[in-house]
Amino acid sequence: MIYTIIDVETTGKGNRITEISIFKYDGVIVIDEFTTLINPESYIPSHITALTGIDDELVANAPVFEAVANDILSITEDAVFVAHNVNFDYNAIQSEFKRLGIDFKRKKLCTIRLSRKLLPGYKSYSLGKLCKSLKINLVDRHRARGDAEATIVLFELLLKQPNADQVFKDFLNKNSREATLPPNLPKEVFESLPEKAGIYFFKNKKGDVIYVGKAINIKKRVLSHFYSKTKKSLEMVRETRDIDFDISGSELVALLMEDAAIKHHFPIFNQVSKRTIQSHAIFSYEDRNGIMHLAINKGRLVNNPLITFFNVRDTRSYLEKICSKYNLCPKYCHLQESVPYCSHFSITDCKGVCKNEESSFDYNQRVLEAINDISINQQDVLLKEKGRTTNEDAFIMIKGGVYLGYGFVNKEELLNHNDDLTNYLIPQKDNIDIQKILKTRIYGSVTSAK
Repeated sequence: MIYTIIDVETTGKGNRITEISIFKYDGVIVIDEFTTLINPESYIPSHITALTGIDDELVANAPVFEAVANDILSITEDAVFVAHNVNFDYNAIQSEFKRLGIDFKRKKLCTIRLSRKLLPGYKSYSLGKLCKSLKINLVDRHRARGDAEATIVLFELLLKQPNADQVFKDFLNKNSREATLPPNLPKEVFESLPEKAGIYFFKNKKGDVIYVGKAINIKKRVLSHFYSKTKKSLEMVRETRDIDFDISGSELVALLMEDAAIKHHFPIFNQVSKRTIQSHAIFSYEDRNGIMHLAINKGRLVNNPLITFFNVRDTRSYLEKICSKYNLCPKYCHLQESVPYCSHFSITDCKGVCKNEESSFDYNQRVLEAINDISINQQDVLLKEKGRTTNEDAFIMIKGGVYLGYGFVNKEELLNHNDDLTNYLIPQKDNIDIQKILKTRIYGSVTSAK
């Protein structure tokens, strides 16, 4: 079998290649080599220069990737692509070819994953530390040729290990995900992930949670991170040493679990919003003419809101439904301002209180009915969701408009009253983000809670 041992240096941001080194290896000796600096046609950040020694001046007269593309295609053709943390180098090269409209595909082997399998027990499998442990001479660290030459020596050592033939065969099996998984993640951890709804936790070598996600299919969603070529995903999977999960049964419960987990762990790869989400409230008041109004204002300015939303659009949409359902006046619901009487384009069934065609008493009675409807919606809500198994139901409990948490209960349990579910409740904290998640489900239509 023919292998190409490859290392690339990049610009970091944008991941444009600045240097590439390829050694063609037949399992015994190196039979060919291609090494060159490459002009990335973009700025090389100072921190990358400090690491690699490659700066804009050094690559100014180097060929662009397109000029060496055929050389790379030729030397890697019909060979296995080998690298230390192979996905980084492979994705960088594949992206360069994609810019040229060329589909670059090769079989892959990762010397980090191979080393973990064939040379277990080392504290670190980074190229520098592993070479030091194995007494492999590594010169010109963080330059493509130096790193590639050290990887050749490591690869030769791996080929000589007991059971190497079977391990290499297993890794090259097209159904194996060894070349796709993060270099430091054991395959059995990934294989243990369920194809069910829930949340998952990426953990680093210290066991710290670095990312929390939710999914309808945990295993499928986790795998998609490994195929992603975004800078965030590439950094995240390099840090990942373990993955844990919690099954939710449904997407809605998974959303609630995800929010709680993110606020508990504050993972470095989750974008936790630091801005305050502005709430908007519907409230009522009576004017000097004795007519009751429904209106919208910022939540912090309303002492006794009838109901609160977290964007103006949802607040206005809800008020429009209430106005239409109870034949209220768009003017006195403040859906139209500075008009002598209402002329709303879609709410046309006002009974004429704005034109003195209806008494304020009759109008106010309907406003009170609407307020009562809103109040009922703000009381106790119990949402039933799909459980984690076929014998189980999930539920979400809200009392007085406050989210209390979720829980799971066996379908065969005899429950005389909804309060009996309290024994199965997993208490959670209410917050603005949770209310935002639940608003659409609860208030998607103007109906009273049962």
